[in-house]
Amino acid sequence: MDETVIGSVLAVLAGKAVPYARPGALSAIDKHARNGRAAVGTLGLEGDEQGDPRYHGGPHKAIHLYAFEHYARWRDEIGPRQALSHPGGFGENLSTLGVDERTLCLGDRLAIGTAALEISQGRQPCWKLNHRFDQRDMARRLQNTGRTGWYCRVLQPGDIGAGDDIRLLARPYPEWTLARLVEAFYRRGLERELLLEIARLPLVESWRALIEKRLESGQLEDWSRRLDG
Repeated sequence: MDETVIGSVLAVLAGKAVPYARPGALSAIDKHARNGRAAVGTLGLEGDEQGDPRYHGGPHKAIHLYAFEHYARWRDEIGPRQALSHPGGFGENLSTLGVDERTLCLGDRLAIGTAALEISQGRQPCWKLNHRFDQRDMARRLQNTGRTGWYCRVLQPGDIGAGDDIRLLARPYPEWTLARLVEAFYRRGLERELLLEIARLPLVESWRALIEKRLESGQLEDWSRRLDG
């Protein structure tokens, strides 16, 4: 398909891992805007860190993107918060304009700056968001609303800067928006035919294992530890 401009980058952000919320916990969720252009490699944005590499970072979670338009909706729902006053509140590396979970699909290939990215998965929100926003159910709110953000792997390293267009290079799974995946995972999570359909998608290994376990057990996994801490 021809390249189509579908959105733009508002800010490029990075953070350092620091002690967070409870003894022994680290987080780099507090991201700050980078000046100029930033190098992007297969493991992420230059200068960015992850607090818990068991759940963050790696080639399939190299870059986290979040729609800046969601910020206004969050302020309407939970009131003003310092973390909602500027991009980076959700730990995103790229704050975007014009695209979100309803308009992007699993497997979309995107050109941003001189880099090429591929959407690998949606975000599974965790308890650290509750502390970040001083809202005890914030992680559940992200999951329930579908305003989770999404991850990309890096197909072609390059550099990205604020103001860059987001161009759609390919859309192999147009029927599988990120919003539809969120609904399937969290609201219709035991519908067998739907799970079998999802299993045919190019899922990351952790999501595939989750689907296979649901198909085998007929039960949903317990989300309380991830969402509530």
